[in-house]
Amino acid sequence: MKPKILTTLPRYGWHQARADVLAGVTVALVALPLSIAIAIASGAPPAAGLVTAIVGGFLISFLGGSRVQIGGPTGAFIVVVYGVIQEHGFDGLAVATLMAGAILLVAGLLRAGRLIRHVPEPVIEGFTIGIAIVIAVSQIKDLAGMRGEGLPADFLPKLEALWALRGSIDVAASTVGVSSIAVILLLRQLVPKVPWLVVVVIGASVVAALALPSVENVTSRYGALPDGLPVPVMPDVEAEMLIALLPTALTIAFLAGIESLLSAIVADRMMGGAHRSNAELIAQGAANIASPLFGGLPATGAIARTATNVNAGGRTPVAGLVHALVILLALLLAAPLAGKLALPALAGLLVVTAWTMSEPHRWRARLQLPRADLALLVLTAFLTVLADLTIAIALGTVLGLVLRFLQGRISA
Repeated sequence: MKPKILTTLPRYGWHQARADVLAGVTVALVALPLSIAIAIASGAPPAAGLVTAIVGGFLISFLGGSRVQIGGPTGAFIVVVYGVIQEHGFDGLAVATLMAGAILLVAGLLRAGRLIRHVPEPVIEGFTIGIAIVIAVSQIKDLAGMRGEGLPADFLPKLEALWALRGSIDVAASTVGVSSIAVILLLRQLVPKVPWLVVVVIGASVVAALALPSVENVTSRYGALPDGLPVPVMPDVEAEMLIALLPTALTIAFLAGIESLLSAIVADRMMGGAHRSNAELIAQGAANIASPLFGGLPATGAIARTATNVNAGGRTPVAGLVHALVILLALLLAAPLAGKLALPALAGLLVVTAWTMSEPHRWRARLQLPRADLALLVLTAFLTVLADLTIAIALGTVLGLVLRFLQGRISA
């Protein structure tokens, strides 16, 4: 359970420090607009995403069991966070996240990190695909520049609300949003090592600010971003709220644990390392206790940002610390500029994120899965979209374990 930073610093040198700083700055440039976009999609204030990347990201790198893990808000939480805020408000989200952090701390101390191997792969892929679908649909309103009330949390009512708003589509906003998606996907294929997400979002925002006055940006809709971290505040906690939010807290803890450990595994494969799963869970617990106190969202290891860190040369937790500090510096010195990011471009960024989450390169292999595994994947995705993420995870895991047991009995 020893944090990786204690292992790497004794042999740390200037050559690696330079590489880590460059990687940290690169990841911060990607994480800044993405964190704002995730917060907006979650129904939270834009600054909440930045706070999560700063506070959660710093603690995940400082205490975590991976050399290169980058922590912060991720798309996987959008569905859960949006629903909690709609039903219980932002204080309810803070309480649920605090509970999730405590659960993760206990899980790490009990050395539960290796239990991830018992969650069936079709379940993980199914709810990831389901979340990607929900994220993409939830961005249609901002992508098309529609004006009207906020969208409902449930999927089918959300589709009805979008249909009702179809008459308010803004051509300029739609052009910015769709063009952002197309340009990101094209340039990412041509020169994959360049962080095109941030380049395209900034470029689209500049065009919108100069020539397209009807296109909304972060500040015009939500007000100015703060120029620093807020003072930590403990939310009001009541016994009834704790009981009501326990299923949500378990879901947040499960998602944070699963995504962070999967991210650590991916990073190990990329650089030949070996993460410490229990230390990683403890770090996730600390991050999810601290983040809501500062007004942040649930935090976890982010697979795409971690991969960006590795590709940029990051090899120790220092890169993750630099990433968090650079975002803090941007908040302190450049909050007005960050507030000028165009909402359709941010929506386009999240649509690309959803597309990446669905791992389209794996679709053919998924269709060739055994029928039972494919059915479990589709059922989990279906329940994630149309029912509830907690139900999808719980039912999918139980069915998957039963399926494994039956297959083991048949093969025996």
